[in-house]
Amino acid sequence: MSIEPFNLLGTPKATKKTLTKVEQIENEEELKLEPTLRPSSLEDYIGQERLKQILRIGIEAALKRGDKASLGHILLYGPPGLGKTSCACLLAGLLGSRAHIFSAPSLDKPKDIVGVLMSLQEGDILFIDEIHRLNRITEELLYPAIEDFCLDLSSGKGVSARVTRLPLPKFILVGATTKLGNISAPLRDRFMQIHRMEFYVESELAQIVLRTSKLLNFEISPKGTLEIARRSRGTPRIANRLCRLIRDFISHKNAQIADEELIKEALDLFQIDHLGLDPIDRSLLKTIAENYAGGPVGLETLAASLGEDTRTIEDYYEPFLIQMGLLERTPKGRKITLRASEYLIPKQITEAQHEPK
Repeated sequence: MSIEPFNLLGTPKATKKTLTKVEQIENEEELKLEPTLRPSSLEDYIGQERLKQILRIGIEAALKRGDKASLGHILLYGPPGLGKTSCACLLAGLLGSRAHIFSAPSLDKPKDIVGVLMSLQEGDILFIDEIHRLNRITEELLYPAIEDFCLDLSSGKGVSARVTRLPLPKFILVGATTKLGNISAPLRDRFMQIHRMEFYVESELAQIVLRTSKLLNFEISPKGTLEIARRSRGTPRIANRLCRLIRDFISHKNAQIADEELIKEALDLFQIDHLGLDPIDRSLLKTIAENYAGGPVGLETLAASLGEDTRTIEDYYEPFLIQMGLLERTPKGRKITLRASEYLIPKQITEAQHEPK
């Protein structure tokens, strides 16, 4: 599979201006994990069984017809780290095409998207991450490109204005977003397939951990595999990140194998608890419980209390906390659940026992 150089962070100028803290963290992790941990076949791509079945059928049909682009444009949505970029790379490999990968903020000028579209070849995959953040001009340039495979370029002004239509090779656009509702209806309607990426279950994450440990060349016990899976927040990217941390930890300890106790010691050191919650998750729940009587509290107020920006909370922390039944979104704001209260009680008791008399 020939893959174009990854442009997940866009140009340095665009990155500084437009990427949030959480996007920089996630995109840096993507670059760190390239290319060794990405699956190279549908068999290696663990989880998302329904999506894999649909893609397998579509790819086989497109190859039989001899028209790769007949697979249609695909929109993937869901929380970050669930394999949207890996899916695009895998799709390119199965079609025998190239994958051109960009983040929406790096395509903020018309010349950026024009240059990308003009560089495509027949059957190529154009992957745009956070596609809901495309600006209006870029999005409008995409409409004829993805619908009619042509590019409309205007020149001149007033009565001398002219539109030149340039043909484009048939390509496949794969869009990824964490916010499906923020994509405009005209853009969304031009995708042939729209799929939600689901959080991974523990057994799937355990398979990913086992595969990653082999690729990273360290041995892990079956119970240790499950321990990492339990603390991975249902997200393969986090499972891979934890595997890297564990590899470094066992090297530091001069251990031959990452067993359950060693992994617990390492993840406790990194302050990742048995549910996969980190210090900011716990601080978020504790702030709502103690400062706002369990909620509801507005997102802006909560972000100010935590010293985080609203998009980081909304895109990175909230989805998993809601999935775990620890947090609720209500019309009046965020509130913790009964399960969150029960989760916080032993921690509050422990903290009180350690307070100076």
